Amino acid sequence: MRFKEEYHLYALITIGCWSLAYVLTRLALTYFSIYSLGFWRYFIASLTLLGVAVVVKMKMPPKKDWPIFFLSGALGFFLYMIFFNQGQQMVSAATGSIIIATAPVITALLARIIYREKLTWLQWLAIGLEFCGVAFLTLINGVVSVNIGVIWLFLAALVLSFYNLLQRKLTKSYAPLQTAAYSIFAGTILLAVFLPASANQAIAAPPMQWVYVLILGVFSSAIAYVAWTKALSVAEKTSQVSNYMFLTPFLTSVLGFLIAGEIPEQSTIIGGAIILFGVFLFNYGEGLKGVSKLRN
Repeated sequence: MRFKEEYHLYALITIGCWSLAYVLTRLALTYFSIYSLGFWRYFIASLTLLGVAVVVKMKMPPKKDWPIFFLSGALGFFLYMIFFNQGQQMVSAATGSIIIATAPVITALLARIIYREKLTWLQWLAIGLEFCGVAFLTLINGVVSVNIGVIWLFLAALVLSFYNLLQRKLTKSYAPLQTAAYSIFAGTILLAVFLPASANQAIAAPPMQWVYVLILGVFSSAIAYVAWTKALSVAEKTSQVSNYMFLTPFLTSVLGFLIAGEIPEQSTIIGGAIILFGVFLFNYGEGLKGVSKLRN
């Protein structure tokens, strides 16, 4: 099977776009409020996907499926944004990174319970290594803070995990483009509760701020979530895709250096190496073990 036909490429496209989002969000928040930025980001994503939908003549889902798409939109965009932003205001960046890094672990556990997806002991070991890599990357120079914000962030990781599972379920009946688009449409409708304040900020926004928002909407939202849903539809197991989320902190540090000139610490390099090794072990460890047995 060629690489482009597997879930790896789609997952990497998404993680790259999401890592870019962390960098650009920090720049955009120097002007926009958290909730205004969230609304405009997904409003632009919806416009982008609406244009694609018109071109490809994408059909509307039957009314009986509208509730499940609104549930998907609520989990992946509306509730996640509220929980994540509430939590990030109360804890350190290091603490936030660690807690959100539990999302792939929670996804793997929920997939085991709900979909009966099994992981090998080597894959569980890889997940543990990746989590340790995230911890090393963020904790060496960060400060762990524990308060009510931790609960908000665990809720964010939980709803994100359920979103991953729901997207996989939806792709059994819908194409990845349809699944991602209708979920984002629903999420944007729910986020419209922030429209009044968002409109006031948008009127006087500097041009460069709109460049950030456009990139966030088109690449980090529309393209990223379509690619993510495609990866979930192609992969044999949900955890094979969600496991790539461990790469986000490391790639964010790399992009922060390339775009914003943020010099990575030694802990970033070491933690990133641990994460990369864990991702490699998760995806190819069993194959290498099989080759070793054959040689022996």
